[in-house]
Amino acid sequence: MDLVIEGATVVDGGAGPAYRAAVGITNGMITEIRREGTGRAPTGRRRLAADGLVLAPGFVDMHAHSDLALLTDPEHLAKTAQGVTLEVVGQDGLSYAPVDDRTLAEVAEAIAGWNGPALPTVTWRSVGGYLDRLDHGFDGAGIAVNAAYLVPQGSVRMLAMGWADRAPDAGELDAMRRLVAQGMREGAVGMSSGLTYTPGMYARDAELAGLCRVVAAHGGYYCPHHRSYGAGALEAYAEMVDLARESGCPLHLAHATLNFTGNEGRGPELLALLDAALAEGLDITLDSYPYTPGSTTLAAILPSWAGEGGPAALLERLRDDGTAARIGHEMEVTGSDGCHGVPVDWDTIEVSGVRDQAHRAYVGHTVAAYAAGRGERPWAVARALLVADRLGPTILQHVGHEENVRTIMRHRAHTGGSDGILQGARPHPRAYGTFPRYLGTYVRELGVLSLEECVAHLTGRAAARLGLVDRGLVREGYRADLVLFDPETVASGATFEAPRTTPTGIPYVLIDGRFVIAEGRRTDVLAGRAIRGRGAVPTG
Repeated sequence: MDLVIEGATVVDGGAGPAYRAAVGITNGMITEIRREGTGRAPTGRRRLAADGLVLAPGFVDMHAHSDLALLTDPEHLAKTAQGVTLEVVGQDGLSYAPVDDRTLAEVAEAIAGWNGPALPTVTWRSVGGYLDRLDHGFDGAGIAVNAAYLVPQGSVRMLAMGWADRAPDAGELDAMRRLVAQGMREGAVGMSSGLTYTPGMYARDAELAGLCRVVAAHGGYYCPHHRSYGAGALEAYAEMVDLARESGCPLHLAHATLNFTGNEGRGPELLALLDAALAEGLDITLDSYPYTPGSTTLAAILPSWAGEGGPAALLERLRDDGTAARIGHEMEVTGSDGCHGVPVDWDTIEVSGVRDQAHRAYVGHTVAAYAAGRGERPWAVARALLVADRLGPTILQHVGHEENVRTIMRHRAHTGGSDGILQGARPHPRAYGTFPRYLGTYVRELGVLSLEECVAHLTGRAAARLGLVDRGLVREGYRADLVLFDPETVASGATFEAPRTTPTGIPYVLIDGRFVIAEGRRTDVLAGRAIRGRGAVPTG
């Protein structure tokens, strides 16, 4: 065999009890697992002594914003150092395929805060073109980790009908169905929505149901960032469950949590809703990150009507004093739909990054604190920054509740997703710390999950949602996408003050049997490729 890992404690991703074994790998596959005491261990050209380490499937990040980082950063330490071997991109209804020249420019402006500059990286226009580009990677050598893609419903709507806040006509809806079907045939695993992000949030349920039926027909799932995580959050979750019931499409709830004042301790109510739907036979999973603050762009919390027409139109409205006053009143008094129906508390909005470094003085401060230091009103400060930085600022929102985080992560349908934005001077530490934080804080320190349960959430359960039949478990015949970690020391090094600090206690990570991390250091291996969905139609 190419490699034999000896003496490790295998936690196989299926939630069964851990066991000690030697694991043999040949040609990127797990070819033999010999449990301790059951016979002679396999032999190989290379042997790795792993006493004291846990051998688990590589972690699956079910909600990632590495769409461009996969093609611009060959090390990709944000994920490789955590033991992530597969991430799902195309999230929240906005990404770079399918696009045309017009919509590429618009989406690039809209999500620059998530992904940085899109040009010259983006040379494709279709889902298939993006996945082919991932396969090629860096000079034909591949990318850091494997990646799957969701057709972004907001980008699809942009192509079919621009940034119009209305229902589609029959021709526009048919165009959207065709675009989704094409994306699924080209290899997407499902469809995402950002229902607090324009233009996707302009879609009503009938429109979404029509697209979800297409996704289901191609073996995919629907992954919505739903309409509210604040006011009416449980009703927003119920809306998505009803949509799954009506369309027959499997549902995966993105970064499932309950935030803002009034949702404290309501996690059990959400789980009761999901349990009832699961008992009914609906196919539902969810992901979450193990932190209380959220993160997005500052522009995202504006009311949806302000974004009609696209980024340029939004900037014009912000420059107009009368319209800006109306936006500010809705945000601060009545609560905008972009801010989940909750009047914004500027003490909870911390600037984490800017596009133009001329504005870096804002970073690390809440809008309220920065405004107080200048003797200005918070909305005036936020408005000025949005205009000056061309909608580029990213933010942390300190609005979560720890009891909800712990309750939701225990659920049997739960998986892990970092929702990690990699841009900005001080991004959310979840980008670099989600998976070791689950293991170090919520398994070892707090005992919220057992080790076997947690690994199953982060690996096998996620792979099952993606329809993967050869990844996500430590089993013979599976791909050797593996992580070795020390259960006594694994921990997230990332903090809000130093968010790009890499974890401790993860000395080895393999993709297709090749070491991506060895002895705690990044190798030059680029073993990642695009993972295509069940509905993909082979070409050539």
